[in-house]
Amino acid sequence: QAQLVESGGGLVQPGGSLRLSCAASGRTFSTYGMAWFRQAPGKEREFVAAVESTGRRTNYGDAVKGRFSISRDTRKNTIYLRMDSLNPTDTAVYYCAARRRDFPLATMGSSYDYWGQGTQVTVSS
Repeated sequence: QAQLVESGGGLVQPGGSLRLSCAASGRTFSTYGMAWFRQAPGKEREFVAAVESTGRRTNYGDAVKGRFSISRDTRKNTIYLRMDSLNPTDTAVYYCAARRRDFPLATMGSSYDYWGQGTQVTVSS
């Protein structure tokens, strides 16, 4: 059973940083496109970042460009989301997703085949 498990969420002050992790199990996702999405209360799910199988090509949502960085470690079957300069509008549940087709990088959630359960990120003073 393929499974994605996020970790690293929590409470952080404005201007702070966090690194989220998404560990894949049950299959090797080394050839899959991977992504992060988020959903804030009362809002639609939003694309955050995506990375293709080699890790060399990435794409970011406009709201996080220049502040967030996605990466992957194929040996560990894990992807990461480094988040800097966090502000309260970044508060959301963050979800990891995997897509069998790794390129082009997809920004719509419906393009992804596997999802994690999410991890809460709260930015507040």
